[in-house]
Amino acid sequence: MGEGGARSILPQEFLDAVEGKEERLDLELLALAFQYSKEKHAGQKRSSGEEYITHCTAVASILAEIHPDTVTIAASFLHDVVEDSKVGLQEIRQEFGEEISTLVDGLTKISRVEFRSLAERQVENYRKLLLSMASDARVIIVKLADRLHNMRTLEHLDTNRQRRIALETREIYAPLAHRLGMARVRWELDDLAFKFLEPGEYRDLSAIVAEKRSEREDLIRRMVEPLSEELQTAGLDCIVHGRAKHLWSIWRKMQKREKPYEEIYDVLAVRVVLPTIRDCYHGLGVIHNKWTPLTERFHDYIATPKSNLYQSLHTTIFGPGGRLYEIQLRTDEMHRTAELGIAAHWRYKEGAWGDDVDDRLSWFRQVLDWQKETHEPEEFLEFLRIDLFQDEIFVFTPAGDVKQLPRGATPIDFAFAVHTEVGNRCAGAKVNGRIAPLARALKNGDTVEILTSDNQRPNRDWLGFVRTSRARQQIRNWIRDEEQESATQLGKDILAREWRRRKAKPEDSDLETAAEKLNSRGGVDGLHATVGRGDIGVVKVARAVLPDDQEPTERTVTPLSKLVQRVWTAPKGVKIQGMDNLMVRYSQCCQPVPGDNVMGYITVGRGISIHRLDCPNVLSLPNVPERRVVIASGTDASQRFLVRIVMEGTDRHGLFADIARAVSDTGTNIQSASITSIEGGMQGQFVVEVENLGHLKKVLRKIRRVKGVLSVERKESFGDSDLLLAGGNDALAEDD
Repeated sequence: MGEGGARSILPQEFLDAVEGKEERLDLELLALAFQYSKEKHAGQKRSSGEEYITHCTAVASILAEIHPDTVTIAASFLHDVVEDSKVGLQEIRQEFGEEISTLVDGLTKISRVEFRSLAERQVENYRKLLLSMASDARVIIVKLADRLHNMRTLEHLDTNRQRRIALETREIYAPLAHRLGMARVRWELDDLAFKFLEPGEYRDLSAIVAEKRSEREDLIRRMVEPLSEELQTAGLDCIVHGRAKHLWSIWRKMQKREKPYEEIYDVLAVRVVLPTIRDCYHGLGVIHNKWTPLTERFHDYIATPKSNLYQSLHTTIFGPGGRLYEIQLRTDEMHRTAELGIAAHWRYKEGAWGDDVDDRLSWFRQVLDWQKETHEPEEFLEFLRIDLFQDEIFVFTPAGDVKQLPRGATPIDFAFAVHTEVGNRCAGAKVNGRIAPLARALKNGDTVEILTSDNQRPNRDWLGFVRTSRARQQIRNWIRDEEQESATQLGKDILAREWRRRKAKPEDSDLETAAEKLNSRGGVDGLHATVGRGDIGVVKVARAVLPDDQEPTERTVTPLSKLVQRVWTAPKGVKIQGMDNLMVRYSQCCQPVPGDNVMGYITVGRGISIHRLDCPNVLSLPNVPERRVVIASGTDASQRFLVRIVMEGTDRHGLFADIARAVSDTGTNIQSASITSIEGGMQGQFVVEVENLGHLKKVLRKIRRVKGVLSVERKESFGDSDLLLAGGNDALAEDD
């Protein structure tokens, strides 16, 4: 075919994208991949009405700019062939070889999966993405390019599909691009998701930014010119230019700080590119000598790179006119990495990743290991939200070793990052030489020393404030093991009572046979544990152990309070008449708090579930009197409950800030909040911590007095909610 023949086949859009990079690419192979894809997609149209091959070409063109590698681009031409046609992977392997077919296989697996629930679908998508990354990161690079083009053409879909795809982009693909350091892709994905998820806000902010563009460019020029002059006078060869902030970044800062566009001071940003690392630090000294720095806004990401390979020096100074300017200093290589992330670390000659990239990808393999230990989709999603999607801080051990943790991490997270046993025996912590609470949020640059004790063990309360999935999983593992031991002993005691009642003395072999018959994991101990947890009834076990035994005609009813012993501690603030140490769960459906009229219902394997008396679900519970118990609410003010409230109000500037202030005045914390604009007003949902019903009513009264609030009430959905005891006691909230 030759290069000339290949050029005649490949579309001009793609040739323009690879201009100047042809020597890295096998154009003949790419022409074959394009031609093959075009034939297999013949007759297929996109929602826009265009031929499907235009999408494959667009994805390949995006990759030509960020990752010009023959195998990766060939796979992008072919990425939908297996899914959308009758072509099998074996044919791809025969036509294009093992390496390309492996990438196509990884891309196909991400798309092909059926699920029982949305959470399960999300988890499996995440898992497949991470699995593909752990084996070959080029799979996710192609997938990100694919998603980017789909987002660029999203207007051709109906509104529901637009929102679903945009939300998935914001929650999955943009954070993954960030984790891989691909800033150019990440920012465009974020802005496009913003456009479709908050269209009104996007239009308004776009108009403001466009209106103020000339003013912003003038302010940037007033900084760039003297800065360039100072650096060049100091003998530094540099490129200085303004850096536009992206719309989604600006909007998030406006919401977080509750300030208008004009007051988001780091919108004014300048980037300085220098030849060497030494020049970066020299340039920093020149800048600080000329202009006053804002010390709390300095970050050295050269000495401590982010986990996505990002490196730069960040400083904020008082520039001309007293305006604040954020200055970034980096080398040209750092700039390429900041824009392209791991794609900038591909060794084209060797066809492999650099060693530093392989080290970074080990994080994804670690997450996959954690995923194997989690049984619930929601638990794994929680891990990812914490470890994948949050900003990082850098803290130090007393020996000077650096540990990277998510923002908001605590000394407990640090302890488990050092070693599991250090976390398990953590009794206290010193931060910067001073004793600090274990729940304290660490800051960049903190030096942390963990104090250990052989008598210390993980505390369930730690789950309320730890941030990392590693810490959370290790704490849960320890608690699970402890509870297994308690449940096993409880099961032994329950069955011992049953054998005495039946005047029977079963042999160990009888119990082993019953365990096998009942499919009990862990043999006889496992059988005892399932009885102790209430997962299986005593009568069923007795029939399996003593199949020929007759049920006694008279039963002596033993009070439940004497049969059940402590496996989980009942939460503070609740008293169960005659049964103080039962496993207790607050039902999510009706959100009970102390002071409500409530009742308890004994459920198999869950202990007692507490409901409000006006909960519709109470009416649907089996009418078995002995399973209904009387609950008395206690008055322990140290225990707080999370309750969801809803409000409507006028869409005025500062309303949210006034509501937050009103809630704070009652000594109440807001755990989460969401605000949605509606025609002529706004709606909000808040999750607040309260001690009891009286406290909740006080919070509602305070909010009603805020100017602009039209209505506010406790959410009476009687559906799924996020009600938990404040502190995250996950043994509690459970829906019946």
